[in-house]
Amino acid sequence: MDRRSFLKALAATAAAFPFAQSCVGQTGSQDELFKISLAQWSLHRMLRGGKLKNIDFPEFTKNTFGITGVEYVNQFFKDKAKDKNYLGQLKKRCDDNGIDSVLIMCDGEGNLGDPNNKKRQTAVENHYKWVEAAKFLDCHSIRVNAKSKGSYDDQKKLAADGLTSLSNFAKGHGINVIVENHGGLSSNGKWLKEVMETVNLPNCGTLPDFGNFKSYDRYQGVKDTIKFAKGVSAKSHDFNEKGEEIHTDFDKMLKIVFDAGYRGGYIGVEYEGKKTGEVEGIKLTRDLLIKLRDKYSKVY
Repeated sequence: MDRRSFLKALAATAAAFPFAQSCVGQTGSQDELFKISLAQWSLHRMLRGGKLKNIDFPEFTKNTFGITGVEYVNQFFKDKAKDKNYLGQLKKRCDDNGIDSVLIMCDGEGNLGDPNNKKRQTAVENHYKWVEAAKFLDCHSIRVNAKSKGSYDDQKKLAADGLTSLSNFAKGHGINVIVENHGGLSSNGKWLKEVMETVNLPNCGTLPDFGNFKSYDRYQGVKDTIKFAKGVSAKSHDFNEKGEEIHTDFDKMLKIVFDAGYRGGYIGVEYEGKKTGEVEGIKLTRDLLIKLRDKYSKVY
């Protein structure tokens, strides 16, 4: 094999398996424990109110917050999943501005753990277009839900079945399928951990969200699921005068994340508060993450 052929083969191999490793145990740049991204839902009022267009989201994120990683929400470009012209424009804007497309959060495509076999398969197939869109945009993952019905064990089996099917499809595109604790049993850290262990595929993981565990202890929930994490969602709502989130101890939560070995991946700002405007709430969350990153970079 000549040098050019070798390099092409090496590049093809790397492109085929970007998902094979987790962020747990990896390192990013030497001076960063993690990179900061922005979850598009943080701006849902501006987007729904017509003050911001999806196509402008990446540039707005960089220009307003200095954040160069973006996490899309599919409902803001629901009819564009197969529109290569639109996706091409979105990708060009990211490429031209040094912005990373991190993942696409997917909702409204059916229940991956539906008890009805036909409906479950339809839900799986409904996500195919988002896997392909994520690949086109150079994302590493799509975020999905593991919604189901039935007993604890039945839901675990059904959700694992749907996730396995979708992950096997996504594998061929080099895309991860990651589950957020997002209501129902998925907000039970123990259950979600068991689902991941049942699926047991390298490109199926989690997106632990600080604020979505509800009745389940949020710190325990992150401990349960961080082993499988390919991203982390720093959910925030309200802040005190010191710039601390009053519902989640970010210091304690990040220590759990780092103790588990999470390194070099993205932690996404996801502001959902109402007392402070979206732009200011995002800045408060970003600043808190930067402050704690500076603190823990001296420890880990």
